[in-house]
Amino acid sequence: MSIPERMIRQGSIDDINAQQYLKISNYEDTVRQLDICYAIVKRQLLRFQSPITGLFPVLSTEFEIGSVRDSIYCAAAVWGLYQAYRRIDDDRGKSHELGQSTVKCMRGILECWIKQAPRVEAFKTRQSAAHALHVKFHLTTGEPVLTDDQYHHLQIDVVSLYLLFLVQMITSGLQIIYTQDEVAFVQNLVYYVERAYRTPDYGMWERGSKYNDGKPEIHASSIGMAKAALEAINGCNLFGDKGASWSVVYVDIDAHNRNRSIFETMLPRESSSKGVDAALLPTISFPAFATHEEHLVQLTKTNIVRRLQGKYGFKRFSRDGYKCVLEDPDRRYYHEGELKNFDGLESEWPLFYVMMIIDGVFRTLPDQVEEFQKLLKARIFMDEHGDPVIPWYYYIPKESVENERNEPNSTWKVPSSHPGDENKAGLFLWGQSLFVLAQLLTGGLLHVNELDPIRRYLPSYNRPRRAGRYSAFQGIATDLVVQVVLIAESMRLQAMMGTYGIQTQTPHEVEPVQICSSTQLVHVYRELGVCKKLKLTGRPIRPIGSLGTSKIYRVCGMTVLCYPLIFEVSEFYLYRDMALLIDDIKTELQFVGKYWRLSGRPTVCLLVREEHMRDPHFKQMLDLFAMLKKGYCDGVKVRLGRLQNLISSSCMEHLDFMSQGDFPSEMFTQFKQLEHEYIGYQSLTDVPRTLTYREETVSLEAYKHKSTPDVVEALRTTDNIFAQCQLWGILLDREGPMYEVNGTNALAALKSLYHSAGGLRHWRAVRYCSSLLSHTVDSISPFITTVLVNGKQLTVGVIGQKETVFDKPMTPGEIQSVMYSTIQPYDIIGAVLQQEIVLYCGRLIGTNPDIFRGILKIRVGWVLEAIRYYLQLFPGEARAACVESLSPYRLRTLLQRVLTVSDWADERGLTPLQRRQLEGCLCRVPKHFYIQVWDILLRTPKGIIIQGQCIPAEPTLVNMSRSELSFALVVESALVGVGGAARRQLCVELLCVLATILRRNPELRLQHSLDLDALLDDAHATYRKDCGSDAEPGLSTATAALAAGHLARAVVNAVLRGAAADLVPADRPACLVA
Repeated sequence: MSIPERMIRQGSIDDINAQQYLKISNYEDTVRQLDICYAIVKRQLLRFQSPITGLFPVLSTEFEIGSVRDSIYCAAAVWGLYQAYRRIDDDRGKSHELGQSTVKCMRGILECWIKQAPRVEAFKTRQSAAHALHVKFHLTTGEPVLTDDQYHHLQIDVVSLYLLFLVQMITSGLQIIYTQDEVAFVQNLVYYVERAYRTPDYGMWERGSKYNDGKPEIHASSIGMAKAALEAINGCNLFGDKGASWSVVYVDIDAHNRNRSIFETMLPRESSSKGVDAALLPTISFPAFATHEEHLVQLTKTNIVRRLQGKYGFKRFSRDGYKCVLEDPDRRYYHEGELKNFDGLESEWPLFYVMMIIDGVFRTLPDQVEEFQKLLKARIFMDEHGDPVIPWYYYIPKESVENERNEPNSTWKVPSSHPGDENKAGLFLWGQSLFVLAQLLTGGLLHVNELDPIRRYLPSYNRPRRAGRYSAFQGIATDLVVQVVLIAESMRLQAMMGTYGIQTQTPHEVEPVQICSSTQLVHVYRELGVCKKLKLTGRPIRPIGSLGTSKIYRVCGMTVLCYPLIFEVSEFYLYRDMALLIDDIKTELQFVGKYWRLSGRPTVCLLVREEHMRDPHFKQMLDLFAMLKKGYCDGVKVRLGRLQNLISSSCMEHLDFMSQGDFPSEMFTQFKQLEHEYIGYQSLTDVPRTLTYREETVSLEAYKHKSTPDVVEALRTTDNIFAQCQLWGILLDREGPMYEVNGTNALAALKSLYHSAGGLRHWRAVRYCSSLLSHTVDSISPFITTVLVNGKQLTVGVIGQKETVFDKPMTPGEIQSVMYSTIQPYDIIGAVLQQEIVLYCGRLIGTNPDIFRGILKIRVGWVLEAIRYYLQLFPGEARAACVESLSPYRLRTLLQRVLTVSDWADERGLTPLQRRQLEGCLCRVPKHFYIQVWDILLRTPKGIIIQGQCIPAEPTLVNMSRSELSFALVVESALVGVGGAARRQLCVELLCVLATILRRNPELRLQHSLDLDALLDDAHATYRKDCGSDAEPGLSTATAALAAGHLARAVVNAVLRGAAADLVPADRPACLVA
């Protein structure tokens, strides 16, 4: 149906050559066009707004349930028209009405949510679906309509979208937030979305994983929306121009950075089950513009268009069963394997055509605008008023399903509602609202700067600077300088360092600036967002990260500089390793230099303690400071200087929400300067050294079976520290923490041993005590999340015992519980050693993701096995004879070494067996390996058997898809079941050889199950026969090329015999190998 004449105008959907930013000179024409849009908005949107709550439904035929997401988009369309009318001097009250309708909707959502303040408070500490804010409310009463059991309310993107448009609308001049209580609540909404990067939710399509089995996932669209919202609201005054210091919203810059880095790592994927999803369109484009990395935007957009665009709209994601005629509307979840039914039958949504038009306007892509205007025009129909209607979705009718399966894209799709349709679904308000905005933009009635007043569409460095004294995101400075302040713990340390040309300041010298721990800043932030009436506490107790400690703070009349977390004296033992600290300082400076996005320079405070100068590695620390003095640290520009000289160019954060009365200054305890009568050390040769402690390693396992008096007697007679640790551990387990020997209880004795062993750098004893005291690595949770969003999983556990998989983010408490229940019963030191490996993997994958290439699941027990094997190969590389005695820094170095085995294997002369042992421990596979296994399975109806475990072709091929993570995990789990690491690697090589043979011989079909063990045994036998030796380990010692030849022979022999492996060729008597 054609669009009526009154809709056709310069720049309308019919005008192909519309100028995006046309300045309309004809005033009357502008008013006439705006009045047409006003009439459409009144009839298609405002007509369905609840007069009580201000909410909108999803469909115009819905009279009970209001949807928050759809309401925000409707409010955005009404607000867009309000912005357009502001150009008109005499709008006859329309602008005011539209503005207030927007305010009513935004305040209606706020009031619904404020009633659920207890949920926000609970969600801050534990991101659980049971505490999620509801996103559906009763249209009239504003009360919840669907319980948590009936509907998945955990949708982080909805709250983020609300915050984003709240800032946009306040910036345009609307007054939405009225009271201090509301300010506090919005600040708590910021806390609600800050941890999006580690919160699996149900996403934009409200169903969680692609399988629709009720399980949430980490969604890139939710994280991206949260990142954009945090960026927008940071430093925003919710009262607009009339605001006070206490109506400003603050954002944790480190939480923002984690969301940013994890979001950009996930792109172009949406989640682990959804490789491509149209939900990312509004995330990378209007309204969020969540990334300005152009290659990521293009990669994601191209991926969506290529894989999801259809003739009627876009699919939401592949195998989406929503609104497909084969979907059972009476059943909430799908059965296992049901997803295959919807393959190729997905509904298509014209809504995304409109999104592409808006995207084209913002990015100045007239060809894209024209292309999707033409496509959309073919899908629009008119209602009884002659207004254009965007169908909700198009679906394949039941009678056409078979035809579509046989001949994809051959059948007509039917709109969800059209004139004469008896089951009319009504207007889809989200689609209509975006269409209104697209019309205003393409018609030149609304400029992109009016729809996006805070300029989200521009990179942050191109946005206008926000007036005021609060930190703002300003993008990356091309030549960013990281300012560094060295603080010496005492004057004698300062004097000694001065002799080496390193200028430091003592805490007294930087006064009135206070040098403090970031933990004290955490307590200040606890006052932010407090509202006793709503029973809301302030910021949850979360550590301040590297970026947060690089600001200088003004609080209660004081100027405060916090030192980074790496200088905190924590309960976990890593801080005692000086070499690790030096490495961490370099990493810290690189991290700040790479991810700093605020106006003003970052200022990093480095502490030098007296205990550092007694460490054998202190010379290396002096070398580091000398390098900083030259102005560079591993490629990062640094400026070492006196704090007083650096303040003027620093990033200053004013914590004005604190008044003098709220927080007495004595609660800020200054980093304590040590006072000495003797200022004497002139050089390092004068300083008494901490000696590296050596003692015989004794195992007292036998005492577990002896009586308590025997254990106590042994304890009294030994001076060996590690022996004492083991004996106290036995008493702790048997008699409890309060059991006393010679007036000292077990808990106090272990703490004392922990500290004394730490001072002596006796790492085995330190780790043993740390495990018995149930210590957990600080901030381990974000590192696990970093591993997960890089498409990997983690498992912890002792080889041969039950493993626990980390496949979703967990709280520190849950992590501690897993570590100590899974590992400690079998390996006491392993409980902390595996935590170290997890931490180091998280750090490494963030900076060097390539070294984990080919490893799908990082099995920490096996990684430690690889390190042990490396120590056997090169015993001279570590002073310690075993992994448990390695210093943390050495352990991290060796981890990196085994992960990069392919880089140095030839240079160090590794034998094929040694290389297979290392790679097999890591279960590393070649590129596209799991896709190759899928292709083998397609031609093996009876499945693949690995070490007695069968991967069946059915239902695997039905339930999963070729490039899906879950299929790869099934194969990886089967491979790990193979006993030896070298044999495991041979299995990988065998599957690669078999895939090559099948690819070159398309007529081959494997009629029976494929037993890899039988093929491997056959290859081993032929290899030993050729070599004339029966010695083990046989084929594992062969070079890759030689092994491939024998493996191929085993496969071909099986084909020719038509026996052992039950391989039957279809037509030809021989098969091609080369």
